[in-house]
Amino acid sequence: MSVSGTTSEGGARGRDAGPGTPVWELLRPAVTAPVRRRGRALQSALRAAARSGRLAPGTRLPSSRDLAADLGVSRGLVTEAYEQLAAEGYLRSDRGAGTWVGDAARAASPGARDRAPGRHGAAVDFLPGSPDLSLFPRAGWTAAHRTALADLAHDGLGYPDPGGLPRLRTALAQMLTRRRGVVADPQRLVVCSGVAQALTLVGGALHARGGRTVGVEDPGSPPHAELFRAVGLRTVALPLDDEGVALGPLGSSGARCVVTTPAHQFPLGIGYSAARRAALLDWAREVDGLVVEDDYDGDFRYDRSPVGALQGLDPERVFYTGSVSKSLAPGLRLGWLLAPAGWVDAIVARKRTMDLGNPVLGQEVLAGFVEDGGYERQLRRCGRAYRERRDALVTAVREGFPGAEVTGISAGLHLIAALPARYGPEARFLHRAREASVELRPLSAYRADGRTAPSEDGAVRLVLGYAHLSPARIAAGVRRLVAAVDG
Repeated sequence: MSVSGTTSEGGARGRDAGPGTPVWELLRPAVTAPVRRRGRALQSALRAAARSGRLAPGTRLPSSRDLAADLGVSRGLVTEAYEQLAAEGYLRSDRGAGTWVGDAARAASPGARDRAPGRHGAAVDFLPGSPDLSLFPRAGWTAAHRTALADLAHDGLGYPDPGGLPRLRTALAQMLTRRRGVVADPQRLVVCSGVAQALTLVGGALHARGGRTVGVEDPGSPPHAELFRAVGLRTVALPLDDEGVALGPLGSSGARCVVTTPAHQFPLGIGYSAARRAALLDWAREVDGLVVEDDYDGDFRYDRSPVGALQGLDPERVFYTGSVSKSLAPGLRLGWLLAPAGWVDAIVARKRTMDLGNPVLGQEVLAGFVEDGGYERQLRRCGRAYRERRDALVTAVREGFPGAEVTGISAGLHLIAALPARYGPEARFLHRAREASVELRPLSAYRADGRTAPSEDGAVRLVLGYAHLSPARIAAGVRRLVAAVDG
């Protein structure tokens, strides 16, 4: 006997089921599951039909006896399914009046949407900021992962120290002291999910102590201002000159905290001069202020040894932060924050509130990778590759656009190319690049006020990323761009 679900007065049948479609036909696939899983399969099928609208709200279901007969299963299996879904709110049962589909369920999204900030599908893109993820040391990381998992005690998988595993903090402190010249007491080092979380932690701690304004470089990294504004702080744009943040605007800004990228300013590519570094710290002492140092690519200097971090000059005035996003991969979400002594407890408490600490296994793996020298070998490998790619881009730009000027120190993962005014105006240049499927970012896109006004001299100034492109791809991409704008 086939029993169809009927619709109550004023109700509507399920859209997909269609008029007269028997309920048992919707559920029939579920009873083909193995006997031990049949009950759960039947419940899942009923739940999915209610969520999707195939069983519309208000639909009356067959009695447990009739549906069991149609499906060829025991009545107890159907009764249990009805009772479970009634308890969850998908069905309602009125004594003596049968079982009905409830109206609490709403259709869920059919699938998860990927919100990762991936590339834009261009034939060639010169967008800055991305490392070459094919250089990730899979073999070394796998070995470190295997060792960490084998050696980790059972209780080591419990909630970690929110400030980071002592083993990792010690390894990072030693490495940063050696490579970046910081004052890196492990007790001051907090392991965090990259620079973004480090800045959020600092911003939240500043706000809790009455801070309301933070200075940001202009032009600068857009996330800096966004992250501080997200925790309730106002940001003030501070212009730069050839040596770093301009001191006059800084002094009159009213800010007592400024976030900087002194090793390799983003996006201008300058390195702060020794005089400007000293003056910046003098300002902090005079106003009882703080400097936040984002050392996002400080390990990559190609014409000389990297300049030591600003934090080493005055660790009580400087928050220092970095991550493995440029050296290993941003998807690992591992970074560090060195805080002045008087701020460490507040930062760790805030970190505990945010996420109870970074995942244990990832911290153990990174600790082992740093301890056995794998991390420094990776830095050397990336440094060789990125230097070659920077050289390839400089050559291609100068040959393809006669009169072009490449500015910024020989470092990092991007450079500034200023093309003569005859290649402009900038808007037309960028339009032709898009038509040729070449993705670019102009320097004007990094203004703190969000305006993209053209340069006064008419030059086209581009922020060109190269680390994720092979030398051959760089040369081909520039040729494609030349053909587009010359045409």
